[in-house]
Amino acid sequence: MAEEDDQDPNDEIIRAIEARDGSALLAAAGDVHYADLAQIYEDLDDEDRDFLMKTIGPELATDLVAELPYPLIEEALDHFKPAQLRVLLGNLSDDDRVDVFQVVSEEAQVRFFSLLGPRDKELTKNLLKYEEDTAGGRMTTHCGRITADMSVKQAITVLRRDRESAETLSRIFVVDAQGRLVGKIRLRDLAFNTWDTPIHDIMQDADEYILATADQEEAARMLSKYDLVVLPVVDEFHHLLGVITYDDALEIVQEESTEDLEKIAGISGEQSEVSYLNTTVTTQYKRRVAWLVGLAFVSIASGYVMFRFNNVLGQAKLLSLFLPMVVAAGGNSGGQAATMVIRSMALGEISTGNALRVAWKETRTGFFLGLSLAVAIAAFITFILPHLQRGTGADFDFPHLAAAVSVALTVQVLSATVLGALLPICARAIKLDPAVVSAPSLASTVDVSGMLIYFTVAAAILGL
Repeated sequence: MAEEDDQDPNDEIIRAIEARDGSALLAAAGDVHYADLAQIYEDLDDEDRDFLMKTIGPELATDLVAELPYPLIEEALDHFKPAQLRVLLGNLSDDDRVDVFQVVSEEAQVRFFSLLGPRDKELTKNLLKYEEDTAGGRMTTHCGRITADMSVKQAITVLRRDRESAETLSRIFVVDAQGRLVGKIRLRDLAFNTWDTPIHDIMQDADEYILATADQEEAARMLSKYDLVVLPVVDEFHHLLGVITYDDALEIVQEESTEDLEKIAGISGEQSEVSYLNTTVTTQYKRRVAWLVGLAFVSIASGYVMFRFNNVLGQAKLLSLFLPMVVAAGGNSGGQAATMVIRSMALGEISTGNALRVAWKETRTGFFLGLSLAVAIAAFITFILPHLQRGTGADFDFPHLAAAVSVALTVQVLSATVLGALLPICARAIKLDPAVVSAPSLASTVDVSGMLIYFTVAAAILGL
């Protein structure tokens, strides 16, 4: 008996699907969170997916569909007949329904749209006006909404009627007769005031709100910055359109973070909603190959610099020992600066207008970083290297070699730090994503500049 209680519901679902046991599948599906059910669906083959969806039906499948990766949604909906689809689409929250319409094909949009009721049609049409990555594209219209001229008793009556459809009642928003946002109120404020208390006497100002056309990342930033549970979304005339909730903000942050990480790593194309193991090799290849091929050709410039300075290396082969270190130090310091700046830009701490202040700050930082590295390497070359290497093999001694490497290292770290800080700002100024330039392009640029700096400084100081 104890073993039965310890059985994992997810495993029970898999066994029921394999056995084609509909009754067992329905019983187990009721005990599983819809997010776990969506993950199970993603890992199944086509026949098993069809059995799962047809067995659980449109009611249970509603939340599952909302949790699926976007590329799988249309396929999942195709398992249902039109009458079932009408139920499923009607049960979806308005923001989830809009997400569905934004990711399916045009043919499917027309087919699904014909199945909606009049109210859902109008609502979906209005929400589809906003781009997917805007506040309007992520909001839900189901929110606690009352008017300023109501009493507490009237407000509670309205909220009791809307309690099932509202996304959350932790924050209730107050509008005027024209639907313009004028304030907010908490449910406990209604609970602890007399029924005849006017709403306009106990409401607070709604100082935090966002335009429907604003970027979704700005909405997530506001929810985090002001510790909000719900952020109201308004149009240009201040009419309350809907709300973005904290769980929406978590999804937005996850999406934006993943996008930035992929761009930093030189992965192009649209972000995949499908899990890594379920993403095809073809998709992985297409997203990675462009940057790799491009950077391979850019790296030829590094080889050309070495070729041009071949005579310098020929006169002092010991210089090759420190070349990778100088180049890598520039890449590391530039990457650090780019990461700091991109993070600050994402948090709204700096903008393109702060470029000079950023450059001055990173110039000083880069100088001290380069100087610290230079002192450490100079000490190594002067005091330790002579014990490992008998002579320099050229017409200069170890102190002169230390001076050449140290100066080149300082210049390389200084220039790479400033470049790493300014590249994201310049990218933002010309409407490019700062994350794109932070790693792949920066690394290649710093490799070439590092070699030029190293060989030029070494040739000048050592007289080669």
